[in-house]
Amino acid sequence: MWMNDLCNKDKVIIGMLHLDALPGDPRYAASDSLDIIIEHARMDLKSLINGGVDAVLISNEFSFPYQRKMDFVTVACMARIIGELKKDITVPFGVDAISDGTATLELARAVDADFCRGTFSGVYVGDGGFYNNDISKLLRRKTELHLADLKMLYFINPESDKNLDTRELTEIAKSTVFKTGADGLCISASAAGEDVNETLIQSVKDACPNIAVLANTGCRPDTIASKLKYADAAVVGTYFKMDGKLQDDNGNNIRVDVNRVKELMDVVNRIRKE
Repeated sequence: MWMNDLCNKDKVIIGMLHLDALPGDPRYAASDSLDIIIEHARMDLKSLINGGVDAVLISNEFSFPYQRKMDFVTVACMARIIGELKKDITVPFGVDAISDGTATLELARAVDADFCRGTFSGVYVGDGGFYNNDISKLLRRKTELHLADLKMLYFINPESDKNLDTRELTEIAKSTVFKTGADGLCISASAAGEDVNETLIQSVKDACPNIAVLANTGCRPDTIASKLKYADAAVVGTYFKMDGKLQDDNGNNIRVDVNRVKELMDVVNRIRKE
């Protein structure tokens, strides 16, 4: 499978690198500094890599509430931050300009990302309202940008939003793969950090045996073995942070704890030897 080849590992663990709020975001204060955001990102990157993750996924996690059509300043800041970090990125990496598939592709082009993740197809409703993803337009843009080698990980049941497609998730998965050539399918719970159902992962993997299926939420040392029994990979974000919390009481991003990364990766490495 391409993911195993990219990372030279089985049961790949992708560590989330959550960027702080960026200029223009509601949580970005006038006293904030992009240089400090870059330094925070570098600290988290080093903790993830030193802790042993196989790949890193960089997202604008604190750009709440997310934009369906992202402001230019947001993707520009993400490109600058990643550019500043490139010399320290020693593992494969991906990008996720949250909720904007076109911005994700264009960011991936700018920084030479190995993969990307996003809600690229389907129709959903949630706190941000109703949104309809035009996958036909998006994949044509991918062709225009000469991104044939970019791997795309598709949310097919994104956290916090409800899919208006009434088909079973396995049918959505098969249709998505057939029509888009998706490289991977991300299976989520209803919110970041919540425990994704193993039976759901298994059903999607059974339906799409040749496609990478990822456990996208709720992976911890005590749950990772059950997730990886069926999933080919896992995306881990909240657990890796200090005290396993996404944010502090003021809504600020919390730094990655290298010891928590090592703890989970020790379990994964034992699984790989079994």
